[in-house]
Amino acid sequence: MKISTKGRYGIRALIDLAVNSTNGHVSLVNIANRNQISVHYLEHVFSSLKRGGIVKSVKGAQGGYVLADKPENITVAQMILALEGSYSIEPESVNEDALCETVSKVMDTLLWDRVNEETKRILESITLADLVNEFVREYETEQNMYYI
Repeated sequence: MKISTKGRYGIRALIDLAVNSTNGHVSLVNIANRNQISVHYLEHVFSSLKRGGIVKSVKGAQGGYVLADKPENITVAQMILALEGSYSIEPESVNEDALCETVSKVMDTLLWDRVNEETKRILESITLADLVNEFVREYETEQNMYYI
């Protein structure tokens, strides 16, 4: 599994949205500025997040985005599915001899299926709230560092 730039930026933007949406919606311009991501690119990212039911848009001059649910109810698995479409390793299609086909079946069963199960378990166990809490902890630690 490889997470694309869209996936990484999307998760970053969701952390930003969760941290900064305590007073309501957040504009893409503000998210883009804080994260040094182009607004145009974020529009594409948030379109996928909206389709995936992760965020809701607020129309109007003072519009923006809000989370569709509480951060503790949004898993990394849901985020990646909305942004990437899948987080599974897809088995290769083999149109070769019986030996190659048998080896591929063994790999699919003993390796890729287990990797996919563990990946799903891990991604479903981490929530946006977990990411936000870790971000806040790290950010506060960085702010308290003194360099000589």
